[in-house]
Amino acid sequence: MDGYFYAVLVVGLLSTIICVVAGIMKKAPNDVTILSVAAVELVLLVYLVGSIIRVAMGEKIAGEPWEFWGYIITALILPVVAVYWSILERTRWSNFVMGAVGVTALVMAARMNQIWY
Repeated sequence: MDGYFYAVLVVGLLSTIICVVAGIMKKAPNDVTILSVAAVELVLLVYLVGSIIRVAMGEKIAGEPWEFWGYIITALILPVVAVYWSILERTRWSNFVMGAVGVTALVMAARMNQIWY
């Protein structure tokens, strides 16, 4: 496991907790929940840039490169779609959708680590 995974772990779980608690409290999506998902997107962008730099410096991906890049691109799309959903549907259920992003990003980061190493 590398630092990128641990960053996604911390930010993803924190975002999930924030969004799920807001959903349980029957609150509509707000700045805090949306920004927590934006933080997941930001840490995934850092992961992407770091991965590009590592490959450019000559480090090899142990698994299939197309699979790694597919996971990271998919993980980058999820927060955008969830925030878009929350803007369109301003109900408490959108918080649960956004809460799924952090956990999903965490699982995908774990798989990306398996592929990389």
